[in-house]
Order: sequence, then structure tokens, then C-alpha cells
Amino acid sequence: MDQSVLLLFLLLMLRNGLCQQEEVCSKSLISSCDDCIKSGPYCAWCQALNFTKAGEQEAVRCDTKAILRRKGCQETEIISPENKPEITKNDSLSASSENKEVVQMSPQKINLQLRPGLPISFNVSFKRAEGYPVDLYYLMDLSYSMKDDLNNVKNLANDLFTALKKITKYARIGFGAFVDKTVLPYTNTNKEKLLKPCDEDYQQCQAAFGYRHVLSMTPNEADFKNKVGEQFISGNLDSPEGSLDAMMQAAVCGDKIGWRDNSTRLIVLTTDDGFHMAGDGKLAGILEPNDERCHMENNLYAKSSEMDYPSVGQLATELEKNNIQTIFAVTQNVEPVYKELSKMIPKSEVGVLSSDSKNVVQLIEGAYNALSSKVTMTHDGLPENVRIAYKPICSYPGQQRENQGVCDQVHVGEEIKFEITVTADTCMENKSFTISPQGIKETLTVTINTKCQCQCEDHKDISHPHCSNSGSINCGICRCHEGHVGQFCNCKIGDKDEHSLRASCQRDNGTECEGRGDCVCGQCVCHNTDSGSNYYGAFCECDDEHCEKFQNQQCGGNGKCRCGKCKCNDGFEGSACQCKSSDESCRTTNNSVCNDRGTCKCNRCECKGGYQRPHCLECPGCPDPCQTKLNCIECLGFDSGLLKKNCSIACSKNISHVMVEKFTFSPKECRQKDSEGCWILFKLVQLVGVENYKAEIMKQRECPEPPSVIAIIAGSVAAVALIGILLLMLIKLLIYMKDLKEFKKFENEKKKSKWAEADNPLFQTATTTVANPTFTGGE
Repeated sequence: MDQSVLLLFLLLMLRNGLCQQEEVCSKSLISSCDDCIKSGPYCAWCQALNFTKAGEQEAVRCDTKAILRRKGCQETEIISPENKPEITKNDSLSASSENKEVVQMSPQKINLQLRPGLPISFNVSFKRAEGYPVDLYYLMDLSYSMKDDLNNVKNLANDLFTALKKITKYARIGFGAFVDKTVLPYTNTNKEKLLKPCDEDYQQCQAAFGYRHVLSMTPNEADFKNKVGEQFISGNLDSPEGSLDAMMQAAVCGDKIGWRDNSTRLIVLTTDDGFHMAGDGKLAGILEPNDERCHMENNLYAKSSEMDYPSVGQLATELEKNNIQTIFAVTQNVEPVYKELSKMIPKSEVGVLSSDSKNVVQLIEGAYNALSSKVTMTHDGLPENVRIAYKPICSYPGQQRENQGVCDQVHVGEEIKFEITVTADTCMENKSFTISPQGIKETLTVTINTKCQCQCEDHKDISHPHCSNSGSINCGICRCHEGHVGQFCNCKIGDKDEHSLRASCQRDNGTECEGRGDCVCGQCVCHNTDSGSNYYGAFCECDDEHCEKFQNQQCGGNGKCRCGKCKCNDGFEGSACQCKSSDESCRTTNNSVCNDRGTCKCNRCECKGGYQRPHCLECPGCPDPCQTKLNCIECLGFDSGLLKKNCSIACSKNISHVMVEKFTFSPKECRQKDSEGCWILFKLVQLVGVENYKAEIMKQRECPEPPSVIAIIAGSVAAVALIGILLLMLIKLLIYMKDLKEFKKFENEKKKSKWAEADNPLFQTATTTVANPTFTGGE
């Protein structure tokens, strides 16, 4: 019996919505109905005339429907805009592709009238039409390592068409081939090698190329067989191929490829190697990024050697934009690489080719079935501040993903649904986006307009009695005529303007009446508090409910709250009246309270700046009195210094001094230099109070003897003379050193000289011989 009662109770809870989200209206700064409905999805407005009392803010009209009903507002007087969907195009789903216009998704257009923040849900149906047209573009790697595969593909035309005919009788096939960019280091740029990049003993070889479009979409099996049969293998240098270049051109060159508007578009990429991607072009000096445009000339990719490879993101975007699904038919050695690539490209599958591509038909058939049986609903061009969520309604819902809804194992002719929830968080007009299944061109266009203005049933009276015949009614609120203000337009402003009247209700240019009242004729009319008492004060700044608490009692239960501050009863003190009035612990040995350097609060000293508890006796951070009191000590003890003229006024009241021969105080000794350069010795004892001191000053100052003028002059002269002598000796030493250097140089040159021992023909001796002509001989 107890279990059945519990079960019944739970069912009642569910029926009454107790398990649903609670409706809450978070309102702030509400002055009109429009402000109210913008403040939250569950806020409603009461437009009844007598709903508010005199002096009560109009913001009380804004709350949830339930609260407004409890306050007495009739259901007909409550304004609360609701969401409204309007389907403007809803063509029926097609059972087959016999009709020219195949419809697989409905509806096609929907207009949503939304309230900001309030979600709306609607269903989208999808049904795979039997025999839906298929366009398959076979994109083959013709590098040298694929020569065996090419020979097999030439013989697979009949099998490919047979497989496609099983799916639809409206099938078409195209063909394209790729190798790599014809520049170093991807391809040998030797002229002969460009013309024949294969091995020398391999005769059937075509010139190197990047991407070539061979055959546009055709339903003719013979055309496909003939064009593929004309293809020969080519070659390049490195292992990765230019497959992303080829896929990009196949995606964006729709008119060249021949894609139909109403078909399932497939690209089958067959290769045995990896791929180059954005950034690899720098190896060849190619810096221009891929521009995602068609550059086909004479069926060749004309910008292959000028533009970099596309990035994976660029390729994925273009494939999705053009509703193209991809099948990667690759050899086992590169399967992991293309598995990772497939994760980043929507609506793509990976299959493993045999070494000679004989199983390519079975691979394509299996991949197509996997792609077509998985329906992924997503969106494009979602406006800002709009949220969307998908809930698949089908036999095999896929894994929940953000911004996507997935249904797996969907059969031909099976109708599935997606519950789509849209929420607009802000006001907007005529914002649109599209919802579509990935890989299918059909779309649902969603147009959003928001309801951000109240549609109130206002009274037509320009001067309504409710507004003192001086205003009109707008959603239950008075809109006063010029020259009148107030809740009921009962205040004539005369020569003053409304702005100056409202300014007189603002304290320090703040909020009008502190947000706690209404400004009526330049004066604040205060509202009631939540407990029923009143705000008060010139600006409604006071209330008696928000004072400091102690032990969870306002003012500790020992006082009364007055305008936010506690007024304590006799015998109590403190900001929350938490202490008994006593100064016992603040008393010092000299019977003063806190040494007159603080106040006693709650039987505890509150010291003035720098002084420390318990009794404000010491001040570690204060300036040293030995320095601050020096001028007073000098003028009191020796009648000199800066304060000599007004010493009695500046110092006598705060410092009592005595001249001594020997110190009797215990504090530290102060030794400071006065204005005359003498050292003064004194001691200070701080008395009760901040600037009160008692000083002992030594009678004798320590003054240094004056300098001897004669000694200074004599020393200066001697120093000058000594410096002069030293300079002369230095000059003499330099001259001597120079002469000594020259003499040594001369001696060295003399030793190097070699004198020849021969007669000088120009030399004449000093002896002269004279012959006497008269001399006849010795006889």
C-alpha cells in the first residue's frame, strides 16, 4: 500500500510540472513594460490601472505570472509575449525520384516570432527518396606506383555502372587524374623527365601534371570506358601526392565537372600514398595561399605551380558548401592517415583497396551505403546570440554532438525526425540561417524576429482621469503631458524643468532617491521595506534593518538600528554594541587611559598612528625623537638654534628640561650636532600623551677647537713649493731620458757603419812643395 501511494505521489509531481525548471523573473532597473519582458523569458507585466499604490515603484508590475496572480492581477491584464512559429513552405516528402522535384526534407521555410531567452522547439522531417540521382567523380592517382591499378580500372567501367544502377537509374560518372606539382622537389624538372617521368623501359607514359579533368559527368558507359582507356601512367619524385589540390578543383569547378543540383555528389579518391597540404608549397618557393577558386584551363589545373596546396580546413569547408561526400579508397599502408583525415572532413568514409584495385567497386558500394544510411542534420550561418540544439527522433540515434543531430542505419523510404530547439538571447529582426542534412542540397530556411515590445490594450483617452487628466495610459503607467510629472501626473513643474526637479532627489549625482523611492515634485517619497517598515531621509538613504550584527543579532541585541548604524544601550559600546562599557584593561600604571595615545573601545586600546598595544606605549615606526626634538633641546638648553626666538612658544609647553652634570634617566643617550657644530648630549623620557617629554641636558657641549690659520698658510705654501720642485724634477727626468735615448740610437748607428780603406781622390794633404828655379844643385 505504501509503495502505491508513493508511486501516485510521483506521478502527480510529474503531472504538475514540479520536476520542470522553476520560472524566475530576475528584474532590475524596470521602468516600463518593454524593460520587463526584455529582462527575462518568464517576466510578465500587469497593466491594471490600480495595481500599484501611491509612492510604490512601477517595477512591482513586473514579475512571474504566478506572483502577479497572487498579487491580484487578473489574467486578462497580464502581458507576457509567447513564442510563435509560422511555417511558410512545407512541400510533402517524395516517396521516389520519379518526379522532377524530389523533396527529402520538410518543412522548407519557417518564421519564428521569439521572446528573448525563451526556447522554441519544432520538428524537421527527412526521408531518403528511392532512386535519388547520384553523381560519382572518380579521382585517380596516376603516379608510377599505380600502374597496375590503372590497368584494372580500365576494365571496371561495366562493374561500376552496374553497381550504381542498383542504387538509382539516374547515375552519372566522371573521371579525373592527379599526380603532383610540376616543380622541384616534387617533380624532376629536367626537360626530358617532364615529358617522360616514368622509368626508361616503360613506354606508355604521359608528361608530368598536377591535376587533369578527363571526363565530365556522363550516363554513357562507353564514354567512361574510352576516356579512361586513353589514360597513361605518369610520375613524380616524392611520396606524398597532390590529392588535396585535385579535390579542391573538383569541388569548386562545378560547371566543368557537371555536378547536378538535385543529386547525391560523390568523390571517390584512389591512391596509395599520403598527401601534401598547406605549407608544403614553401619547399618549392610557392608562398601564395590557395584561394579556393576554380583555375581550370584546357582541363588542367593552371595554378598548380603558383598556389600552395589547400589546408584540410579549406577543403572540408568547400566540400560541405558544395554538398559533396567523399570516399577515400586507399591502400592499407596509408589507411591510418586517411582515417585521421576523414575525421576532419564531414560525410566521408575510408575503404582499403587491394594492391591492384580489383575490389574498388565493392569498396565504393559499401562506402556509399554507409554514407547514405547516416543522416547528420546541422546548420550554417547561425546569427550571433542565437543557440540551437538537435534531438534525433529515429530508431538509431547517433552519438550526441554539439550543434549536430545524427541518425544511423536510415533505410530508403524511412521517415525520421529531428526536434530542433532555437533560443534567441537578445532582440533582433529578420535574422536568418539554414538547416540541412550534410551532403544533401535541400535546406530549411529559418527566419527569426523577436518580440521586445509590449502590445498593450491602452485607453484611448489623451487625458485620463487616472493620470489627473494630465496624461495618457501606456501599459497601465501614466505618460504625463508637458508641464506635469509624478506617478499620477499630479505635479505641475511650472518654470522648472523635469531634469532639475529630479536632480534635487539625487544625492551626490547618484541614483534618484537611492532607488528606494519616487521623486515627486522634487522631493523623495520613500517606499516600504520588505518587512513593512519605511525607508526615510531626504534621499530615502536610511532604514533601520541593515546594521552590523553580533551573534546573529542586529546590534548584538544591546542597541537599536538607526539609519544603518547601531545606537547602543547604556553600558554597551562597539560598532555592533557587542562590548560592555569598561576601560579597566586600558588603564596604565600612571592611571591614564592608553597613555593618552589612543581610545579605549570594548575594553581594548585603539592606538593612534604607529603606537602599539596593549597600552600604546611604544611606537617602533615613529621618527626618532633624538632628531625631531633637537631644535627644542638646543634652544631650551643653550638659547641658540632655529627656534631661539620663539622657544617658549614652540617647546616649553611640550618639553620640561633640566640642565645636569650627570644623567639620572635610564633611556638611551642622544648625541646630536647643533647649529654651531657642537655635540649636545641629552636624554628624553616620553610622558603621557603624544608630544609630551621630559629632558635632561648636559651643561657642557663638545665643541671642536677652531683651526690654526698660520698652520694652514704655512702648509699651503710648503705644499705649493713641494709640488713645484717635483714638477721640475719630473721635467728634468724626461729631458734626460730623451737625450739618453738619442745617444743610444747614435751609438747603434755608428756600430753599423763600415768604413772603406781607400784614398779619397778629392782629398789633398796639408803639405805643399815649392821648387826654387834658381837652385842648380847641391854643389
